[in-house]
Amino acid sequence: MIEIDGSKGEGGGQVLRSALSLSVATGQPFRIIRIRAGRPKPGLAAQHLAAVRAAAQVGQAEVVGARMGSVRIVFRPQRIQPGEYRWDIGTAGSTALVLQTVFTPLSLAQAPSQVSITGGTHVKWSPCYQYLEWHWLSFMRRMGFDADLNLERAGYYPRGGGEIRASIRPAGRQATEPNGPPGRTSAAATPLNLSDRGRLLQIRGLSAVSNLPESIAERQRRQAMSRLEGLDCPIDILVERMPARGKGTLLLLLAEFERSQACSFGLGELGVPAERVADEAADATLAMLDSGAAIDDHLTDQLLLPLAFASGPSELRTARVTQHLLTNAQVIRAFGAAQVEIEGELGEPGLVRVRPSMG
Repeated sequence: MIEIDGSKGEGGGQVLRSALSLSVATGQPFRIIRIRAGRPKPGLAAQHLAAVRAAAQVGQAEVVGARMGSVRIVFRPQRIQPGEYRWDIGTAGSTALVLQTVFTPLSLAQAPSQVSITGGTHVKWSPCYQYLEWHWLSFMRRMGFDADLNLERAGYYPRGGGEIRASIRPAGRQATEPNGPPGRTSAAATPLNLSDRGRLLQIRGLSAVSNLPESIAERQRRQAMSRLEGLDCPIDILVERMPARGKGTLLLLLAEFERSQACSFGLGELGVPAERVADEAADATLAMLDSGAAIDDHLTDQLLLPLAFASGPSELRTARVTQHLLTNAQVIRAFGAAQVEIEGELGEPGLVRVRPSMG
């Protein structure tokens, strides 16, 4: 039984989600205490409980302590069970974070899966849907993972009600070894070398609104174009309406390099001018360009766990070493999935090396 202290490091839901993914993928049980001890309201909130229940279904796991507000659980997986799943968070909790919890285990299954998750698709402190589709998924595919994503409708805070769907097929080596032992995975992913991004080729973007005047999206677009006009590359930002049950806005920017890409976004809030939403994304993009890194810090954190199942070592030059990254590395080491080395100071650019144990 692997012991995890949820108060260590970042002290939030990241510890729990990473432990769930690794437990289902490797077949190792774990106990976690002091869940989200570093948060104003410790314990499992709706989003975290949804991730626990989703992982339990996928891993056919026995779970003790899976209830709202619980600060500890015991999780004993049996085997990865592909299939058709529908999960409703019931709030504007992040659908992206629930999807990422089960994505690697389902990719290591021996048959395809269909997943539908209802909740928040464009909410603070988590990847928005277009970040997943434009950015995260492209790297997953580069690593040999095989999936498609669709946005049925957007969901914003506080109403939620958004829905994302994913078709997840067996990845890499798992796709050619259909009779592997249940509950155990072979290395499925292709390693990544993202130490040199190359020349900036272009910046693509999206300015979108839901149930609000299109003029707001135009203002976001104009502000972003103004902030980026000094860059020596083509810039193209689309304006779009997104179906949703509530009101919201998005400004997303994707910087494409010769050998990599980086993504940032801003989300509208009541009382926040459209220009400030665009500034949030533009500030992050310009900081990323100045760092010389190959990928943004959010993606670095999200690549770490799937790279633990690669067939060899990977290297990532990140725009910023974050507490999320350090915490994620600690959980991966606790499960013995990979050796993770991180060079660089907290808050500064860094170099990450991942050496899988099962590669």
